[in-house]
Amino acid sequence: MSSPGARILVVDDEPEILRWLGTSLGHRGFDVVTAESGREALEQFGRRRPDLIVLDLALPDVDGLEVIRRVRAEAPTPIVVLSVQDAEPTKIEALDLGADDYVTKPFGMGELLARVRVALRHAAGRSAGADPTIEAGPIVIDVERRLVTVAGREVRLTPIEYDLLRALAEHPNRVFTRRMLLQRVWGPDFTADAHYLHVHVANLRRKIEPDPSAPRYLLTEPGVGYRLSTDSDLTTH
Repeated sequence: MSSPGARILVVDDEPEILRWLGTSLGHRGFDVVTAESGREALEQFGRRRPDLIVLDLALPDVDGLEVIRRVRAEAPTPIVVLSVQDAEPTKIEALDLGADDYVTKPFGMGELLARVRVALRHAAGRSAGADPTIEAGPIVIDVERRLVTVAGREVRLTPIEYDLLRALAEHPNRVFTRRMLLQRVWGPDFTADAHYLHVHVANLRRKIEPDPSAPRYLLTEPGVGYRLSTDSDLTTH
């Protein structure tokens, strides 16, 4: 479900933020469920099965990272982290555990709504006729099943990581500027700084590269952007 009407679980221990988010999302047609702690969030998740979770990390009893871990063990429900913690290691850990997006407080409702729409759209997937399999060296993308393997090993990617890899794999050895990638993956109206994309690229490298500190496939073009390097031509079946 990618439109208003989707059920969203909002988790935050600050009552003012919880009320504001609940009211703002509700006025835009979403079915909003709220929780003030990690334990309550997991209980609501089990009972209500939301289409998306907006999740603060600093929670009493069970912290947000543990909530991500437990939710992801059960379902691919999109998770948009909403946190005051702006350190890159925290962002990478949250994304690596399975969060789909990361919004830093303070934030604007317009930005959050854009991220929510993107996460719901990615979760719904894109299906139009017979989709191909894309092979880029040891990286194989089964587009119909949204399945990625590297040298025969299945790699679990978030929807954003998947779309980022697919965008690069469809045009191997082509340099994408940061702006091009942001607009290709998040939509033509999306704007964010280069640091935001860098976090997702770093996390994707951790999953597909033999040595993320010396990448062989997902390469940085200094001052420009990124490209997917392949030893052989990319083929589409």
